[in-house]
Amino acid sequence: MSKMKIEPMKQPDKIVNYWKKEKFVVALIVIFGLSYNITIILGPIYQGKLIDSIAYGNSLSSVIILAITYTLLIGINQLLRYFKRFYIRRFANSTSATMRLMIYNNIMHKSISELDDENTGNLMTRAISDVDLCVEGMRKFTTEVFDTGVLMVTYIISMLVYDVKITILSIIFVPIAMVLAEKLKTVIYKYSKEYRQKSSELADITYDAIENSMIYRVNGMESKNSVKYIEELEDLQDKAIKANILENSMQPIYNVIAMLGIIIVIYLGGTKVINGGWTVGAFSTYVAMFTAMAFKASKAAKLFNSVQKSQVSWKRIKPYLEEYKIKDTSSNIDTSCTLLSVKNLSFSYEDGKGNIIENVNFTGSQGEIIGVTGSIASGKSTLGISLLGLYPYVGSIKIDGKELKDYSEYERSQMISYLGHKPQLLSDTIYNNITLGSKSDITSVLKDVCFDKDLEAMRNGQNTLVGNSGIKLSGGQQARIALARALNNKNKIIILDDPFSAVDMKTEEKIIENLKNNYNDSLIILISHRLAIFNRIDKIILLNDDKTVDYGTHNELIKKSELYSTIYNLQNTEGGNNDEHNKKVSI
Repeated sequence: MSKMKIEPMKQPDKIVNYWKKEKFVVALIVIFGLSYNITIILGPIYQGKLIDSIAYGNSLSSVIILAITYTLLIGINQLLRYFKRFYIRRFANSTSATMRLMIYNNIMHKSISELDDENTGNLMTRAISDVDLCVEGMRKFTTEVFDTGVLMVTYIISMLVYDVKITILSIIFVPIAMVLAEKLKTVIYKYSKEYRQKSSELADITYDAIENSMIYRVNGMESKNSVKYIEELEDLQDKAIKANILENSMQPIYNVIAMLGIIIVIYLGGTKVINGGWTVGAFSTYVAMFTAMAFKASKAAKLFNSVQKSQVSWKRIKPYLEEYKIKDTSSNIDTSCTLLSVKNLSFSYEDGKGNIIENVNFTGSQGEIIGVTGSIASGKSTLGISLLGLYPYVGSIKIDGKELKDYSEYERSQMISYLGHKPQLLSDTIYNNITLGSKSDITSVLKDVCFDKDLEAMRNGQNTLVGNSGIKLSGGQQARIALARALNNKNKIIILDDPFSAVDMKTEEKIIENLKNNYNDSLIILISHRLAIFNRIDKIILLNDDKTVDYGTHNELIKKSELYSTIYNLQNTEGGNNDEHNKKVSI
């Protein structure tokens, strides 16, 4: 069987469009659904005929013919049921895949600032379990439209053919079950909403426990966290019981209410048999039809409650369902040169919180290494992030004469490489961590970051698994793998935020030498608290506590900035190369 093709759709936030999208499959569901639920009535009819045939002593051949006919009808009916269920499941699977694609598409097109405001556990719960619950509700609805709606109509019409009075009196209890289910929908919706919210919170706690497992363990927090997690689980369990108990426990009650009409059927139907109005087979057929109809009526009542649960999930995922957008991968980048011009740059993450950096001005070109340093919380890392163009900024950042914000997201990704504070390694191989799925030879870049010797000691070489977040590697190895990733494509601008904090001074000097020799086509912006190698780079940006900015060469800053000269001299005195000492005197 060929694989289903997952395709985007228009207006995914309108639930009816998911049925419209699968027009062919829905058409088959309608055909097989109607066929199954209309022909199902033939089962009890021929069952009654078979009973009468036996009861009235018909010939063996006629009994056998009726028995074979009855068996064939049941077999054909079940075959129709198989195809109906198959295509309903196919519709559900396709809808689930489409919804997840739309949510993924939404996440991929959110700005970094929007993603920063997202709760990871909540987002994961919406993208996975809420989609499952919503699609399950759609599947049940699609199923019960035929297996309950059409079937009830079929049975009621057939029952009316047998006897109008008995039918009207016996089904009078069915609307009572429906009304009761309708009254409970508000309560079920409320409890379901609370349960989904709690499920999201627990998912976030679980994600946090995995992400920060090392921190919690070394600080002896696991026992405390376990107690809290058990409490949260118990709360989730309590909300789950409330959300499910009314839906599931009410099913027998709905069934009992709908089945009360059997008393009327037995009394009036039995009287009719005694008076000769019905045969035993006709009575048996009518009882079978009423029983099946009443059971389906109770299922319809439960369906109302299931739909309420699905509506909760639908409302949770609806804001994340947007029309599919294709990332613009066209590029009009000038590859002949690199010129960065920053004028009056100011930046803040939130409005009203004040700027973190203000009026930063500098220029840089390919082949240069520009250092960025300053005291703690002076905005060093913020300056690096602002140059990515992922957040709104004030002022001007031009690359080759064009404003950074005017480049597409794809173009920026092809021009600028970035290494942040954390290595952010994937639980994958060294090769995949550096290439991120692209196919390239990483031998030279591993040598540039002085990882070639480390690799020789690893049995699987570039295919060595780094473990969760790089746990199987040392801090220095993690940092150099992340640095290799940033350097791999040799982009026009390479921004490195404190890349040497976990490596020794000798390795740092060797890497700087490699950067100067092998990346002449790139402009490198090096953010660091260690100034030992700053006398070997081209220009330096010094961010002061008062948000003023000093800019110049190493020699110029030594002369005009007391802060810079003090930090540099302290770090280069005897013992000043100690990493911890360097941090203290610079920040």
